[in-house]
Amino acid sequence: MTQKLDTLQAALERILGERVSKIVRARGEITITVKAADYFGVCKTLRDHPDLSFEMLIDLCGVDYSTYRDGEYDGLRYAVVSHLLSVSKNWRLRIKVFATDDDFPVVAAVTPLWTAANWFEREAFDLYGIVFEGHEDLRRILTDYGFIGHPMRKDFPVTGHVEMRYDPEQKRVIYQPVTIEPREITPRVIREDNYGGLH
Repeated sequence: MTQKLDTLQAALERILGERVSKIVRARGEITITVKAADYFGVCKTLRDHPDLSFEMLIDLCGVDYSTYRDGEYDGLRYAVVSHLLSVSKNWRLRIKVFATDDDFPVVAAVTPLWTAANWFEREAFDLYGIVFEGHEDLRRILTDYGFIGHPMRKDFPVTGHVEMRYDPEQKRVIYQPVTIEPREITPRVIREDNYGGLH
Protein backbone atom coordinates (compact mmCIF):
# COMPACT_ATOMS: atom_id res chain seq x y z
CA MET A 1 0.00 0.00 0.00
CA THR A 2 2.77 2.43 0.90
CA GLN A 3 4.64 1.73 -2.33
CA LYS A 4 1.48 2.35 -4.35
CA LEU A 5 0.93 5.69 -2.55
CA ASP A 6 4.59 6.62 -3.11
CA THR A 7 4.19 5.91 -6.83
CA LEU A 8 0.97 7.95 -7.05
CA GLN A 9 2.41 10.87 -5.10
CA ALA A 10 5.54 10.93 -7.25
CA ALA A 11 3.41 10.91 -10.42
CA LEU A 12 1.20 13.72 -9.11
CA GLU A 13 4.21 15.87 -8.18
CA ARG A 14 5.93 15.21 -11.52
CA ILE A 15 2.89 15.71 -13.77
CA LEU A 16 0.95 18.43 -11.96
CA GLY A 17 3.88 20.27 -10.41
CA GLU A 18 3.06 23.82 -9.26
CA ARG A 19 -0.65 23.42 -10.03
CA VAL A 20 -1.01 21.48 -6.78
CA SER A 21 -1.11 23.79 -3.76
CA LYS A 22 -0.95 21.03 -1.17
CA ILE A 23 -0.57 17.24 -0.97
CA VAL A 24 -1.65 15.44 2.19
CA ARG A 25 -1.17 11.74 2.93
CA ALA A 26 -3.35 10.47 5.75
CA ARG A 27 -5.11 7.20 6.56
CA GLY A 28 -3.77 5.50 3.45
CA GLU A 29 -5.15 8.16 1.08
CA ILE A 30 -3.81 11.14 -0.83
CA THR A 31 -5.64 14.47 -0.92
CA ILE A 32 -4.52 17.26 -3.22
CA THR A 33 -5.69 20.86 -3.00
CA VAL A 34 -5.69 22.98 -6.15
CA LYS A 35 -6.54 26.59 -6.91
CA ALA A 36 -9.93 27.33 -8.48
CA ALA A 37 -8.23 28.70 -11.61
CA ASP A 38 -6.39 25.38 -12.13
CA TYR A 39 -9.22 23.03 -11.11
CA PHE A 40 -10.61 22.06 -14.53
CA GLY A 41 -7.17 21.73 -16.13
CA VAL A 42 -5.89 19.57 -13.28
CA CYS A 43 -8.97 17.34 -13.48
CA LYS A 44 -8.52 16.95 -17.24
CA THR A 45 -4.88 15.97 -16.71
CA LEU A 46 -5.85 13.52 -13.97
CA ARG A 47 -8.29 11.85 -16.35
CA ASP A 48 -6.25 11.94 -19.58
CA HIS A 49 -2.60 11.47 -18.58
CA PRO A 50 -1.64 7.79 -19.08
CA ASP A 51 0.41 7.73 -15.85
CA LEU A 52 -2.63 8.81 -13.79
CA SER A 53 -5.75 7.58 -15.66
CA PHE A 54 -8.48 8.63 -13.22
CA GLU A 55 -11.31 7.56 -15.48
CA MET A 56 -14.03 7.58 -12.79
CA LEU A 57 -15.46 10.25 -10.54
CA ILE A 58 -16.92 8.46 -7.51
CA ASP A 59 -18.27 11.39 -5.51
CA LEU A 60 -18.38 15.17 -5.42
CA CYS A 61 -19.70 17.26 -2.55
CA GLY A 62 -19.73 20.78 -1.19
CA VAL A 63 -18.26 21.79 2.17
CA ASP A 64 -18.90 24.88 4.32
CA TYR A 65 -15.86 25.56 6.52
CA SER A 66 -17.36 28.57 8.36
CA THR A 67 -17.60 26.74 11.71
CA TYR A 68 -14.65 24.40 11.15
CA ARG A 69 -12.53 23.91 14.27
CA ASP A 70 -15.11 25.76 16.38
CA GLY A 71 -14.89 28.84 14.20
CA GLU A 72 -11.12 29.23 14.55
CA TYR A 73 -10.60 28.37 10.87
CA ASP A 74 -9.38 31.40 8.94
CA GLY A 75 -9.61 30.64 5.26
CA LEU A 76 -11.97 30.47 2.32
CA ARG A 77 -15.43 29.27 3.32
CA TYR A 78 -16.68 26.98 0.52
CA ALA A 79 -14.90 24.01 -1.00
CA VAL A 80 -15.72 21.25 -3.46
CA VAL A 81 -14.26 17.83 -2.69
CA SER A 82 -14.16 15.10 -5.34
CA HIS A 83 -13.14 11.46 -5.06
CA LEU A 84 -11.57 9.91 -8.14
CA LEU A 85 -10.81 6.31 -9.02
CA SER A 86 -8.40 4.86 -11.53
CA VAL A 87 -9.63 1.38 -12.39
CA SER A 88 -6.63 0.64 -14.61
CA LYS A 89 -4.07 1.73 -11.97
CA ASN A 90 -6.16 0.64 -8.94
CA TRP A 91 -5.71 3.84 -6.96
CA ARG A 92 -7.87 6.60 -5.53
CA LEU A 93 -7.45 10.32 -5.07
CA ARG A 94 -9.30 13.08 -3.27
CA ILE A 95 -9.13 16.53 -4.86
CA LYS A 96 -10.17 19.68 -3.02
CA VAL A 97 -10.76 23.15 -4.47
CA PHE A 98 -11.85 26.29 -2.63
CA ALA A 99 -14.16 28.87 -4.21
CA THR A 100 -12.36 32.22 -4.18
CA ASP A 101 -15.43 34.35 -3.31
CA ASP A 102 -17.35 33.53 -0.11
CA ASP A 103 -20.30 35.72 -1.13
CA PHE A 104 -20.73 34.08 -4.55
CA PRO A 105 -18.85 30.75 -4.62
CA VAL A 106 -17.97 29.61 -8.16
CA VAL A 107 -15.83 26.72 -9.40
CA ALA A 108 -15.56 25.09 -12.81
CA ALA A 109 -17.90 22.22 -13.62
CA VAL A 110 -16.25 18.86 -14.24
CA THR A 111 -19.37 17.39 -15.87
CA PRO A 112 -17.74 17.69 -19.33
CA LEU A 113 -14.99 15.35 -18.03
CA TRP A 114 -17.04 12.93 -15.94
CA THR A 115 -20.78 12.81 -16.63
CA ALA A 116 -21.27 11.28 -13.17
CA ALA A 117 -20.61 14.75 -11.73
CA ASN A 118 -23.92 16.08 -13.10
CA TRP A 119 -26.25 15.37 -10.18
CA PHE A 120 -23.46 15.78 -7.60
CA GLU A 121 -22.81 19.33 -8.83
CA ARG A 122 -26.53 20.08 -8.83
CA GLU A 123 -26.74 18.82 -5.26
CA ALA A 124 -23.82 21.02 -4.13
CA PHE A 125 -25.45 23.98 -5.87
CA ASP A 126 -28.81 23.29 -4.26
CA LEU A 127 -27.57 22.68 -0.73
CA TYR A 128 -24.55 25.03 -0.54
CA GLY A 129 -25.12 27.58 -3.30
CA ILE A 130 -21.85 26.72 -5.07
CA VAL A 131 -22.17 27.69 -8.74
CA PHE A 132 -20.51 25.33 -11.22
CA GLU A 133 -19.41 27.37 -14.21
CA GLY A 134 -20.02 25.49 -17.45
CA HIS A 135 -22.67 23.14 -16.06
CA GLU A 136 -25.41 22.82 -18.69
CA ASP A 137 -28.35 22.16 -16.33
CA LEU A 138 -27.56 23.77 -12.96
CA ARG A 139 -30.87 23.79 -11.08
CA ARG A 140 -32.17 22.57 -7.77
CA ILE A 141 -32.35 18.80 -7.31
CA LEU A 142 -33.39 18.15 -3.68
CA THR A 143 -35.32 21.22 -2.52
CA ASP A 144 -38.52 22.67 -3.90
CA TYR A 145 -38.29 25.05 -6.87
CA GLY A 146 -39.60 27.94 -4.75
CA PHE A 147 -37.14 27.24 -1.94
CA ILE A 148 -35.13 30.26 -0.79
CA GLY A 149 -31.62 29.72 0.53
CA HIS A 150 -29.24 26.80 0.76
CA PRO A 151 -30.00 24.48 3.70
CA MET A 152 -26.55 22.96 4.27
CA ARG A 153 -24.89 26.33 4.83
CA LYS A 154 -23.90 26.67 8.47
CA ASP A 155 -25.73 30.00 8.79
CA PHE A 156 -29.06 28.61 7.52
CA PRO A 157 -31.61 28.30 10.38
CA VAL A 158 -32.31 24.71 11.44
CA THR A 159 -36.07 25.33 11.29
CA GLY A 160 -35.89 27.00 7.89
CA HIS A 161 -37.76 30.15 6.89
CA VAL A 162 -41.11 28.80 5.69
CA GLU A 163 -43.10 25.60 5.89
CA MET A 164 -45.53 24.20 3.40
CA ARG A 165 -48.79 22.38 3.94
CA TYR A 166 -51.85 21.37 2.00
CA ASP A 167 -54.78 23.75 2.52
CA PRO A 168 -58.10 21.90 1.98
CA GLU A 169 -60.02 25.20 1.55
CA GLN A 170 -57.74 26.45 -1.23
CA LYS A 171 -57.17 22.91 -2.51
CA ARG A 172 -53.45 23.49 -3.03
CA VAL A 173 -50.12 23.50 -1.23
CA ILE A 174 -49.38 26.82 0.50
CA TYR A 175 -46.31 28.31 2.13
CA GLN A 176 -46.48 30.00 5.52
CA PRO A 177 -44.04 31.19 8.19
CA VAL A 178 -42.60 28.45 10.36
CA THR A 179 -44.88 27.58 13.30
CA ILE A 180 -42.45 25.46 15.31
CA GLU A 181 -42.45 26.53 18.94
CA PRO A 182 -38.98 26.88 20.46
CA ARG A 183 -38.59 24.30 23.20
CA GLU A 184 -36.33 23.89 26.13
CA ILE A 185 -34.04 20.91 25.96
CA THR A 186 -33.82 19.09 29.30
CA PRO A 187 -30.39 17.65 29.98
CA ARG A 188 -30.13 13.90 30.38
CA VAL A 189 -30.19 12.74 34.01
CA ILE A 190 -27.29 10.52 34.97
CA ARG A 191 -28.20 8.17 37.78
CA GLU A 192 -25.80 7.03 40.47
CA ASP A 193 -24.18 3.61 40.14
CA ASN A 194 -26.48 1.68 42.48
CA TYR A 195 -29.78 3.21 41.36
CA GLY A 196 -32.64 0.77 41.86
CA GLY A 197 -30.39 -1.78 43.56
CA LEU A 198 -28.64 -2.69 40.28
CA HIS A 199 -24.92 -3.38 40.31
